[in-house]
Amino acid sequence: MIITAEEKLMYGVMKAVYDCGIPISFKGSMVLKACLIEAGYPEETRHTVDIDANWNTDVPPTAEQMTESIQNALTKSNINLNVSLYRMYGQSRSAGFELTDPSSGEMLFTMDVDVNRPVTPTKIYEVEGIRFRGAVPAQMIADKLLVISSDKIFRRIKDLVDLYYISRTFDLDRSAITQALENSGKTLDCFNGFLHRTEELKHAYEKFRFSGDVDKPSFEEVYHAVKLYIEAFI
Repeated sequence: MIITAEEKLMYGVMKAVYDCGIPISFKGSMVLKACLIEAGYPEETRHTVDIDANWNTDVPPTAEQMTESIQNALTKSNINLNVSLYRMYGQSRSAGFELTDPSSGEMLFTMDVDVNRPVTPTKIYEVEGIRFRGAVPAQMIADKLLVISSDKIFRRIKDLVDLYYISRTFDLDRSAITQALENSGKTLDCFNGFLHRTEELKHAYEKFRFSGDVDKPSFEEVYHAVKLYIEAFI
């Protein structure tokens, strides 16, 4: 599986944060890619341009504390990027950071950080010698099931694609995923859009772009694989 130059840089940022002991664990597409690589997934997967994370501390951090902590971690790891906060966290809203090239001012990627949400299980991943703490597979599947079960699926086709990759790699552990949902304090919706609005879903999928040379499987292949994989929850 190819890791792009941008993804290597993002993994480097994740390692820097982990090495400095900042109370951040990672989730989302970058963790899923590491998870698939560890499991020996042989094909190319969709690429991403952002990092998703959780920050958990007893006392809510200030904007300055978060920004300075991440910036200091990059400096210690000799990663020449500037960190700036463009969105403060709040109720149901993550903190948003931009990481930019200090020479050109170009924004290279973003980092979305949820603050003091329910603590979920994590593990240590390693990609090409880069170590970081990230969500366990059951938690990632639970998070994507939440999207698939609701009408958010039409805005987040990437979660349908990711479940397709997961379905080809991991057996579905119903009890572990149910526990992950309970730990998050979340319940699944009724899968109405997924089951009964397939033409709309197909339209959204066909508009979704895969960057680079990554093959885009047909909607029918993705849909049927995911439907079979999650049937225990439907």
